[in-house]
Amino acid sequence: MGWSGSIPLSWALPTTLCSSSFLFKQSCLPVPAFASHELHFPINEEANSDYEVSVIVQRSSINCSRPFWLSRTNKNSRICSSQVKVEDITEDETCELVNGVELSIGEEDDAINAYLCTAVKNNNGTGILLLSDVFGFEDSATRDFAYLVACNGYNVLVPDLFRGDPWTKERPKDLFEEWRARQNPEHIAKDIFISADWMVNEFVAAGITKKLGIIGFCFGGGQVIDILAHNQGGCFGVGVSFYGTGISASAAANIRVPVLFIAGDNDPLCPVNNLKDIGKEIEHQKMVVFQGRGHGFVHRPESPEEDEDAEKAFVIMRNWLHDGLAIET
Repeated sequence: MGWSGSIPLSWALPTTLCSSSFLFKQSCLPVPAFASHELHFPINEEANSDYEVSVIVQRSSINCSRPFWLSRTNKNSRICSSQVKVEDITEDETCELVNGVELSIGEEDDAINAYLCTAVKNNNGTGILLLSDVFGFEDSATRDFAYLVACNGYNVLVPDLFRGDPWTKERPKDLFEEWRARQNPEHIAKDIFISADWMVNEFVAAGITKKLGIIGFCFGGGQVIDILAHNQGGCFGVGVSFYGTGISASAAANIRVPVLFIAGDNDPLCPVNNLKDIGKEIEHQKMVVFQGRGHGFVHRPESPEEDEDAEKAFVIMRNWLHDGLAIET
């Protein structure tokens, strides 16, 4: 069944425990410099079956140590809680070693670029497809988030949804709609499924049969819903949509897997009322709304307060993935 427990790996020496598949061969590569960062997350092993519920996360006045988004090497970092119960740290926890590698997936004209983060130590043999916002798969905020997810034992693939033409902050804002119109939804969906098929094939080669998880931010958060609605092959077992844009309620009605929605109640691009209407169409869903938060606060926090809520959102997402994917055998 692949890797499911601790695998002793040396920092300096290559391991001989690698699978023959490409996905797990990457764990034999030298660990990049950023793998020296430490993260300190609480571990919650309790299953979460609380679907079809909306949770409002109030802003907390509890004083915390410097959040991990601002200082990943702070040994005193912990998660604070308000209405959402989050376990306190009782002892130091270090991030799993992570490898990052650039890929080209597919053949000839269909080939797409992607970035893969794999957990070297305690790899749980589970794949996550991470869909970026409009700034693309090379954006540092998206890659940092992929790294954090991989730190928890996952193999995270971030495909280039825009084929080398992501939106950039340097472009005039009045050109955005023109750029957006050039992004063909059918081509993007095709690339997402090519990426998913690649991961499934890698897991099959490694003797692993677990389904994939899919996560998306903003534009990618909307794509999560569209892809799950057309998940005919059943390769995805769970989804997470962070403040998704352009989501269709009619598409959501076709989703048959659990979906977690995370958003802020002050986000004009992802109105909470719209999310609630969409959530009614999905049989198994959970919605977590953060009070006073706008768009992008989880992967692009801009203040200590947003940083604190980003930590909470990450733990909620991590537990959702664990309950839906990692604990399955």
